[in-house]
Amino acid sequence: MSFHHFVALRYLLGARGRGQGFGFLRFITIVAIGGVAIGTGALLLALAIVRGFGQEIEAKIIGFGAHVQIESMRYAPLENADDLLLRLEDHDAIARIHPVVTEFALLRRSRSQIDGVSLWGTDALPTYLRDHIVDGEAALQTDSAGRNALVVGATLARELGLQVGDPVTVFSTRNMRTEGGPTSMLAARPRVKQFQITGVYETSLADFDATYVFADLEVARDLFAYAATEVTRLDLMLADVHAAGEVARDIEDTYGVPIMARTIFQIYHGLFAWVNLQEAIIPVVIGIMILVAAFNIIGILLMIILEKTREIGVFASMGASRQALRHLFLRLGLLIGTVGTSIGLGVALVLALLQQRYDLIPLPAETYYMTTAPVALNPVDFLLVGVISLILCGLAAYIPARVAARIEPVRVIRFN
Repeated sequence: MSFHHFVALRYLLGARGRGQGFGFLRFITIVAIGGVAIGTGALLLALAIVRGFGQEIEAKIIGFGAHVQIESMRYAPLENADDLLLRLEDHDAIARIHPVVTEFALLRRSRSQIDGVSLWGTDALPTYLRDHIVDGEAALQTDSAGRNALVVGATLARELGLQVGDPVTVFSTRNMRTEGGPTSMLAARPRVKQFQITGVYETSLADFDATYVFADLEVARDLFAYAATEVTRLDLMLADVHAAGEVARDIEDTYGVPIMARTIFQIYHGLFAWVNLQEAIIPVVIGIMILVAAFNIIGILLMIILEKTREIGVFASMGASRQALRHLFLRLGLLIGTVGTSIGLGVALVLALLQQRYDLIPLPAETYYMTTAPVALNPVDFLLVGVISLILCGLAAYIPARVAARIEPVRVIRFN
């Protein structure tokens, strides 16, 4: 073991003051280590939670939509959707395509329990929603008795008192039918269908859970008077969500007007902007904590130098070079940083794993769209935070190290 490493380790493990200050250096060394540990651990936990927020929000939103949605610019159904679907299936980046019919409707449970909903007709309930069924099952098929299936959100179910098996009536005002005489609001009649609640889903996205109800694609076509080849849009799931922008541009360039392709990031820009804002701010704010802890090391090392001035003079008089003394305090700063960073990494990992397993941090769903703080661990975060923390601690130790290297042995040995 080298001289500077041996002495730095002794200073770290056995720091003591003199006289009335006995034990003071040990205390401030522990404070320095704790500062680095808190800053490092807090930054890692913040990154893990923000990353978890991003992944969870993205999963929830895509659970309702798709990576790319193809619609008509004319605010009308897509015509010849079957032909377009067949042509899109040859696109290498597209993994799955789901035709969707969705329109506003009125859902009535009783005379006094009526609410506006967005009825979503599809050939299969999205995978995310199937995994978040809290009551009943994810069945959209009409049963043997001819009852149409309807899957509703938990918020809507609570508001209307709906339970699995309850019959409901859905009214569509699109292309309202008229019987004799001129078309007018008085003469027009909405299209009506009876449904039975087969499942209730819950995603903690309150607006979604209160608005969207799901039915079979053909039933929705009939309710909203769509032609057999018409859909409201086509939902595309890609092999890589990050290719959504490129795929959307390629589709618009290939098929032209009136085809409009929008990515999930464009449709829900506000939510993704909110997540990105957190990802941008939190590392900066908590990174300052590590920087402050690193600057604390400067003061602590200077205090150690003051307390150990005579010892440093003795080392120099015995032949220790200025470079060796500089390395001694650089090594001491790095040791403080290494211990503090290691403790911070370990504590952050343990707390993150506990949160993943036991959901220790609850959240109000109406504000954060989830009931508990999500955590997504990334080994790269641990590596980068650890390296940056050590670099800052090393840089912080450089100034005290230069001060120690310039001490004159003859003067300090006589110092009282």
